[in-house]
Amino acid sequence: MNATRSWTKHYAEGVPTDIEPVTESLYDVLAQRANTFPDSPALEFFAAELTFAQLHEHVLRFANGLRRIGVKRGDRIALVMPNCPQHVISYFAIVRLGAIVVEHNPLYTRSELLTQYKDHGATITIAWDKVAPTVQSLAGEVDLQHVIAVNMTKMMPLKLRLMLSLPVKKAQESREKLTGKAPGTVPFEKLLRQQPVPESLPGPAASDVACLAYTSGTTGTPKGVILTHANLLSNGRQGAAWMPDFRPGKETIYSFLPLFHSFGLLLGLTYGVVSASRVTLFPTFDPDLIVDASKKHPATFIPGVPPMYDRLARVARQNPDLDLSQATYAMSGAMTLSDAVVDRWEAVAKGKLNEGYGLTEAAPFLFANPFSDKRKIGTIGLPCPSTHIKVVDPENIEREVELGETGELLVKGPQVFQGYWNNPEETEKVLLAEGWLRTGDLVTQDVDGFVTIVDRKKELIITGGYNVAPTEVEQVLNSFTSIAESAVVGIARGSSGAEIITAVVIVADGEEFDEAEVRAYAREHLAEHKVPRNYIVWDELPKSLLGKVLRRQVKEKIING
Repeated sequence: MNATRSWTKHYAEGVPTDIEPVTESLYDVLAQRANTFPDSPALEFFAAELTFAQLHEHVLRFANGLRRIGVKRGDRIALVMPNCPQHVISYFAIVRLGAIVVEHNPLYTRSELLTQYKDHGATITIAWDKVAPTVQSLAGEVDLQHVIAVNMTKMMPLKLRLMLSLPVKKAQESREKLTGKAPGTVPFEKLLRQQPVPESLPGPAASDVACLAYTSGTTGTPKGVILTHANLLSNGRQGAAWMPDFRPGKETIYSFLPLFHSFGLLLGLTYGVVSASRVTLFPTFDPDLIVDASKKHPATFIPGVPPMYDRLARVARQNPDLDLSQATYAMSGAMTLSDAVVDRWEAVAKGKLNEGYGLTEAAPFLFANPFSDKRKIGTIGLPCPSTHIKVVDPENIEREVELGETGELLVKGPQVFQGYWNNPEETEKVLLAEGWLRTGDLVTQDVDGFVTIVDRKKELIITGGYNVAPTEVEQVLNSFTSIAESAVVGIARGSSGAEIITAVVIVADGEEFDEAEVRAYAREHLAEHKVPRNYIVWDELPKSLLGKVLRRQVKEKIING
């Protein structure tokens, strides 16, 4: 099956087996869109719009501003900000110069930022003015030459900007959430006022590095994933191929997934330009803001994670102002999508909600369920166009396992990264001969080619000679009435290497936790060696910004008390 990619017969109608090879850069595509769809909206932010022609003009001017302060081909330029038009402008301006974008979470602590800055060596940063002082504080330990401060309110509608500047307590509190003080920084607008960059200045090639996206994987050590223009554009085209009914210049994408995360970057920036769509930017996931936006321009595509869909579906049932009637496509990732969330979403939205799968190392889109009746809820779907896979024995990757047998997922395609920045040892562990990427995920594949995630290889719990997948145990626990969510980890016992299965649970509102009842329920649904031995009740679980439970942090917290 994997040799012939026979699963492509289960693609939705109109989805090709392969995409056209990429020969241009991200900037080239933006320039094409500005020429073909000059008056179509490219970005919307609190109802203020930029057309593709205006976005392109801003990119050229800001690129020249960067060039005049010394940015040149191959330089790393750090971005530390939420979703806003300045983020998109900065991204395309950097790649126009042949420089490399380095994305950062603006909520990171100083120490988290410092670790990454020491790795990538960026000397120029474009930062949300609220966090710019934190970036500036790194100057004594890294070479920091310029910090360009972004005030997000500058690209809001004038009426809203005036409201936020009113000298009243409420307005002041609102403004302080969006702006901060960063003495000694360069205002974003100063660079934006430059003349456009000369057309004679050579642009990037498809093979040039466009972005470094940091991922910790399961080790907790930050690694910079090297992604070229071809990697990112290929993934944008794979996404476009998966949704063939999209009409260029006519669609609206809601972008509340953070652009500094590979999932949000693909669907809120790369795919937005590839599909010539209006991208409505939200600085954070806020249902109230989404309700307001839907009154003017309802979304036709909403990417997100399961808790976001669940929240929006519940809001839509209670608030008719949230218009999901145009949402033809919804793509979920980062964690398992349950039948209950799918049912709630599809009861209020126009189209299907499907689960997908990806890795930062693959730009990140690799799998998705088809937008057709052939989908299989509970699986991550089928490999996307131009993607090859193998399911292999983790201890002997030369041996492919049988259909239905658990094995490690290997993938290959034009979206697969070039390696980790300054880290050949880690690169060698995952990037194999002929471009195969070891995902570290354990999966099964059925006769139709649909793949189901079993668990992360490095998060398997070894107990009594058995390997236990924590996801399987969590799914059982989360189905119990009194448990809202859970995290299952293995805690080492003695020197034997055996681990005790430990469940950390969050009690559902209005419920009480009865350990004996939960144990009995677990035994009804799990083999004895999979039943947790210890239970701990917490108020909340550590999660990523996408809402994924961070098992490694759970384990560390238990061990460290």
